[in-house]
Parts: sequence; structure tokens; C-alpha cells
Amino acid sequence: MEISEHIQIVAEEGKLLARAAAEAGTDAKVPTCPGWQVRDLLRHAGMVHRWAAAFLTERRTSYRLGGELPDLDGDSLVEWFREGHAALVATLESAPLDVECWTFLPSPSPLAFWARRQANETTVHRVDAESARGGTPSPLDVDFAVDGIEELLFGFHARKKSRVRSDVPCVLRVRATDARTWTLRLSDGPPVAEQGATAPADCEVSGPATRLYLALWNRLPFPQVTGETALAALWREKSAIVMG
Repeated sequence: MEISEHIQIVAEEGKLLARAAAEAGTDAKVPTCPGWQVRDLLRHAGMVHRWAAAFLTERRTSYRLGGELPDLDGDSLVEWFREGHAALVATLESAPLDVECWTFLPSPSPLAFWARRQANETTVHRVDAESARGGTPSPLDVDFAVDGIEELLFGFHARKKSRVRSDVPCVLRVRATDARTWTLRLSDGPPVAEQGATAPADCEVSGPATRLYLALWNRLPFPQVTGETALAALWREKSAIVMG
């Protein structure tokens, strides 16, 4: 996907997130994030937006922790989130294509990294906000879901930090029935992802790309699991992401 497409997704998804959060109220529980209320979601997402924007605006070339969470609630917290989201979008739109700053996943450029990363970050948390509000969730684009799955498989879980590991080497197939297929080789090291059905699978998780995207982010159950279900359970238990 193009940088401009990711930025547009950041813009649209952030507005949807704020709207859903305002409609749910900050006391509402977030079913997709057990233990969280909407206020926790807004504080986290708003902090991440400001953290990401700072790398671009300040040309930060090394890792820094995010800022403190605000002591705000209710409408004031929603507005604080909106302000940070708008600033992130403006930063992404105005940053030069050759901007240099810190990143933590492979990417064609730092700007491409941050646009993609915040598109997925904001989309997943929009889903969280809508789960708190209830009702029909906003749709996802298939191409974006495929791109997001690849960020997860080829980016996050290629890192040493990935806890998706198996003492016995095995293969997990990820099949988007309306798009493409990936093979994930599991061992006692970081998972190795490959495009296509490159090896016989011990377990396959499959479904439409948009549902599979949310399942891999642990926001929905896997639409379908065949083979050794323990591998699907391993993903759900161990795949939580640590940033940086």
C-alpha cells in the first residue's frame, strides 16, 4: 500500500475511534481488551499517537518511552485524544518523504513505517472502541487487512521478542480465503513467515482477510481452525505485541 493510503486510514479510523468512544462513554468496558474501560483505551491510543508523531517532528533517531497518561476523563479525555490524533495526521501529511528517524520494523522508509504502523494501531483500537459501544462495527478494507497481516507476520513476529515458539518444529498455515496464504514455521526461535503454502501444515487458521486480521490481533476468534488446534491456541496465548 502507498504511504498516502495508510495516512488516510489513520485519519478515518481515528475519527471513528473517537466517535465510538464518545458514544460508549469513558466508563464503558472494552470487551476486546479485558480489564480496560474506554478511558484506558483513549489514554493509551492518545499517548501512542503523540509518541509516534514525536519521532517524526523531532527527528528522533533512538528509542524513547511514550509520555505520561493524562489525568483527564469524560468529554475532556475524548477531546485530548482528538487533538493528538489530528496532530499525528498533520505530522504524517507534512513530513518529507526522506525524513530520518527511529523505527523498529523493516520498511522502505521511516515515513512509510510510521504511516503503516499507526494505520494498524488506530484501526485495531477503533475496533476496541466499537466493541465497547456495541452495534455494527465499521467495515475493513481487504487490501489493508492483508497488509496488516503481513506487518504482523513478517514484522512483529520476525523479531526476537516474539513469544510464539514451539519446542517441536511445526507449521502454522494462515489462509485468507479471499486474498492470499502464508506459512509460519514455528520452532524454539522467532517464527519464520513465508508467502504461499510452502510446507505441509500442522494447523491451518482460515477465513476472510478482514476477520483473519482481527483474529490474529486477538480481537475475534479464528473463523476456522483445522489440524492441531493447540497451535491456534498457542498463537492466542503468546502473540501479544510489545512495541519498540
